[in-house]
Amino acid sequence: MPLMSRLFATLLATALPLSAAAQETLYFSAIPDEDETRLVERFTAVADYLSEELGVPVEFVPVKSYPAAVTAFRNDQVQLAWFGGLSGVQARLLVDGARAIAQGDEDTSFVSYFIAHTDTGLTESEDFPEAARGMSFTFGAKTSTSGRLMPEYAIRENTGEAPEEFFDRVGFSGDHSQTLRLVASGAWQVGALNYAVYDQAVADNAPEVETAKVIWKTPPYPDYNWTIRGDVDARWGEGFADKVQAALVGMDDPDLLAAFPRNAFIPAANEDYAPIEQVARDLDLLE
Repeated sequence: MPLMSRLFATLLATALPLSAAAQETLYFSAIPDEDETRLVERFTAVADYLSEELGVPVEFVPVKSYPAAVTAFRNDQVQLAWFGGLSGVQARLLVDGARAIAQGDEDTSFVSYFIAHTDTGLTESEDFPEAARGMSFTFGAKTSTSGRLMPEYAIRENTGEAPEEFFDRVGFSGDHSQTLRLVASGAWQVGALNYAVYDQAVADNAPEVETAKVIWKTPPYPDYNWTIRGDVDARWGEGFADKVQAALVGMDDPDLLAAFPRNAFIPAANEDYAPIEQVARDLDLLE
């Protein structure tokens, strides 16, 4: 074979794997903390942004539940995910090398709202709502940080009782938007949800906020985070995880940020969520 032909063949052989890696799709998901239609709308735009920044195809994969998001991450159906504090801890414990790479600026000091139907007569106070004793209460999803983990921890810390002991009836709505709707309708007297979902409902003049009012806020805690698998550098090239982190932290489009809603994203690390892991272990919510 002539020298030039051999050189061309060598270059082609080394270029093909890089090209194939560049074209492999990066899949990501998110915990379904709101209805699926809104989630798809939010994250399709994020996928387009990431694809442009990373130079690889990026696709959003919706899931039906918080455990399904963790399972998809564990099974490599998605390589990146927007998790809550607890689901992020669960996912990282299941996948070697997985790490939190970004969080919202607000996620360093997140809070949950306790809301109550106006017919209960409960009003906002800085003190835990002891007057809610014996009422009906709904969490959000069973593995939601802001809709279950930290509200349950707050109930136990302030009353010395399990939620089932303090309240007459306890349920799980499935997501924050549903919690708001159910309390607003009177189906449940009291509930706990992500503060950002409630504040967005206020900003949108949603009718639910007329009958479902904030009565208490939990102390702050770390919450949502972007988590990436530990094997992405081997698949998309050295430094790929850092490149994804840079793209997320560099996301400054107001429309993209408002979809979360977040003012900005900042770097995150696994150790930021040590308090969440400890509470989850205390409540026996980790395998």
